[in-house]
Order: sequence, then structure tokens, then C-alpha cells
Amino acid sequence: MLRMAACLGLAADIIEPAGFPVSDRHFRRAGMDYVDHVAIRRHVSWAAFEAARKLEGARLVLATTGAELAYTDFAFAPGDIVLLGRESAGVPAEVHAAADARITVPMRPGLRSLNVAVAAAMIVGEALRQTGGFGLSA
Repeated sequence: MLRMAACLGLAADIIEPAGFPVSDRHFRRAGMDYVDHVAIRRHVSWAAFEAARKLEGARLVLATTGAELAYTDFAFAPGDIVLLGRESAGVPAEVHAAADARITVPMRPGLRSLNVAVAAAMIVGEALRQTGGFGLSA
């Protein structure tokens, strides 16, 4: 997802604790040479993220298999923050409650979820299409 953010000129927020090492050193060791091309904002906790988001006045759009609204039917706005949880567990109830909107990627019945990076790419692509964000310059 960091590679996608770098290539599309998007910032990435990482809310700790994450299920993976989040230091630049770990990203570089993993071959993530895109880390120098993406603005990563690290938050030490959910509360710290929420405080920063509210200060910015950004709308929180949660991607969840528990939503009924398809991401293609949602009206994205510039400044929206799209949040995706863990593939295995999603997000805690506190995060669901804080979301301004909940969207889903429609899937065939009986299947749990897409890979989180694939879902992110689909949703971010639609958000950029709607908001005219694909006209990025270097």
C-alpha cells in the first residue's frame, strides 16, 4: 500500500500498534525503496490518530465487509481518509463507531474478504477518479 501511495502522490497514515514493523529501517530492509517517495504519518495510538484527524477536519471512510454501501456508490470528497483494518480481524468496534461512513467492496457470497492491498487499490482508484486526483504531476 505504501508503494501505491508513493506512486499516486498520497499520504499514508499508520496507526500503531501495527501488525508489522513500521520503522523506515524495516521498510528499507523489506525492499521498500518507495519509502522516500511517500509521506508517512505515524500515530502512536488510535486516540492520537483521531485527534489529528479531527484537527484536520477530515472525514473517516471505513472499508469493511460489514458495510452495505458499495464503494462505487459512495460520494468521495477531497481530504477523505480511507481506513482499512487487518485482513484477519478488521477494526475494533471503537473504530467502526468513529467512522463517518462505511463502505464495502461487493463480493461473491460465501467469501470472507479481499487482500487488504487489493481492496485499498480498488477503493482509492475510485476515490481519485471521483475527485479528479489522477491528474498528478511530479
